Amino acid sequence: MGESQEFYRDTWAEVNLDAIEHNVKAIKQSLPNGVTYMAVVKANAYGHGAVEVAKTALQAGASYLGVAILDEALALRQAGIEAPILVLGYTRPSDVALAQKHALTLTVFQADWVKEAAPYLSKEKTKVNLHIKVDTGMGRLGLRSTEDGQLLLDQVKDHSELFHIEGVYTHFATADEVDRTYLDAQHERFTSFLNWLKSSFDFLPDYIHTGNSATALRYKEYAYTLVRVGISMYGLVPSEEVKDRLGVSLQQAFSLHSRITHVKQLQKGDGVSYGATYRASSEEWIATIPIGYADGWIRANANGGEVLVNGKRAPIIGRVCMDQMMVLLEGEVPVGTKVTLIGSQGTDTISVDDVAKRLGTINYEIPCMIGYRVPKATYKKGKRIHLQNGVL
Repeated sequence: MGESQEFYRDTWAEVNLDAIEHNVKAIKQSLPNGVTYMAVVKANAYGHGAVEVAKTALQAGASYLGVAILDEALALRQAGIEAPILVLGYTRPSDVALAQKHALTLTVFQADWVKEAAPYLSKEKTKVNLHIKVDTGMGRLGLRSTEDGQLLLDQVKDHSELFHIEGVYTHFATADEVDRTYLDAQHERFTSFLNWLKSSFDFLPDYIHTGNSATALRYKEYAYTLVRVGISMYGLVPSEEVKDRLGVSLQQAFSLHSRITHVKQLQKGDGVSYGATYRASSEEWIATIPIGYADGWIRANANGGEVLVNGKRAPIIGRVCMDQMMVLLEGEVPVGTKVTLIGSQGTDTISVDDVAKRLGTINYEIPCMIGYRVPKATYKKGKRIHLQNGVL
């Protein structure tokens, strides 16, 4: 959507592409020379807007993109993005022709998949690039043994006119923890697989990668030839446990705002919201804000939650409704006053990490939770360059 397209509600999110650019450059500069930077833009770029984030990351130094599912990769192609894209999750064999048509790289970890996918491909077209996934301890997707690897590589060899092994990778389950015992054990298994691959086939792919954000920033010795940077590209730390061990300065790109739609004064004993779980202790000024759990601002946000009004913290009171919630003010303020749920006002800030801690979850989840009907305004150099706005 162009800049002229507006939205008609008083709640919106903002994405600062300058922060994305800063983070990509800072992380890339911290990597060993020659390591390829994959910008992971799955889940609509962790709720930040996949197309604009992908373009910014590529301009800032990324040269590969990562997504979770084929649909996400196709959406990027439809937006005109031509960079290499790896689908990190499972793709049905029957859909492999789409990958061939749009030059998409797929993750593979099953010999039968290669056999089942082959009939859908054309020998007259470019081969489909594959990255082999090795399960070294994540327990999610991947080959569990060299025996399975042998079966898979045999199938690829039998269909060498259709497939090309471009990469091999694994995913560390505990890279965001201080204790590296499990990580090192996973790396040892991965090294064993690489040694087997080299000795059995006299071959190693161009792209070898283990590095998610935490690994890329903390364990340069495990960078190999590519790193997959997700959460840290958005200015968020992989975990509080390693927050001070990353070696780069990150800038949070996501913020969430609204405006007050109603202000009223309650008398002592007056209730607020469903169940009247909050009762005014005296004369109190209460504001209504048009955001609720249908927007991804879940009811648990009322448990100690705060927002910023005129640079001061205002507690969320009563139960969060589907479309609205209430906050306690220090005094009367005008309707239309800006409210910041995530971000900065004046000298105070409510970060994504603050919200995650309050909800007992991880920062990854917070921007992903914000729903489709919250307009997302994307800014660069202080100018709005894109608006994602949909309610259907």
